[in-house]
Order: sequence, then C-alpha cells, then structure tokens
Amino acid sequence: MHIAGTSENYGPEQERLNNVFGAHLRITALRAPSGPGIELLEYLTPRDGRPMPPDTKAGDLWFWHVNLATGSADQAEATLRAGHDALVSPGVVALPEAELGFSRGLTVRDPDGHALMLEQRAAAPGPA
Repeated sequence: MHIAGTSENYGPEQERLNNVFGAHLRITALRAPSGPGIELLEYLTPRDGRPMPPDTKAGDLWFWHVNLATGSADQAEATLRAGHDALVSPGVVALPEAELGFSRGLTVRDPDGHALMLEQRAAAPGPA
C-alpha cells in the first residue's frame, strides 16, 4: 500500500462527525493498486483515550481487526518474522471454511498494536 493523501481535520464539523468535543485529527489514506483503501485516523486532540488492554484476545468484545488480502501468506509471514514483527497467530493457519474465497491467513499487530489479518485467496478450481 502507498500513502494516497493526508489531511488534518478539526472544527465544529469534525466534532459533530466524531461526536468528540475538540476533535483534531490527522488522517492518512492508504491505497493498494486495486480494491478499496483505508483511512487511518490519529487523534491529535483529545489525547486522553484509553489504550487497549495488553492481554486483549480475539474473543474479547472490544477486539477488532482489519482484513487485508495478500498474494502469499507464507511470504508475508517470512517478511514479518524477518522484521521481528508481533505475530498474533502462531504462523499461517488454514481457514477451512474458505469464507469469501480465502483459504489461509495469519494475524499480526502493527506498530500501534492494531490487529491485521492477512488472508490468501483460495486457488481457483481447475477444469473438471
């Protein structure tokens, strides 16, 4: 993904949009060569949010993650391990239901602690 744009938003409209008095945000838009993009919001003010508990598990009510498609779950895992990134899953795991066409994946935390699920598309069935 690459940075497609950045902005800082604040004022009465942003406060109403976020329902946060004094909201001043830095917004970074990320795009891949195809598919939808992601907007990352950083609250510059207020900065009194609570951090996610360090013992958060995937079954907790407040847990969430972002799903991203990858061409190769194995290659993604190797890159993440080489960079000593924080894997949540033990490595690449099979997604037996292959929901939405994904067959394998892994979960990792970004530098801010957000969970990202990297999913590999299932191979298209061959001719019968």
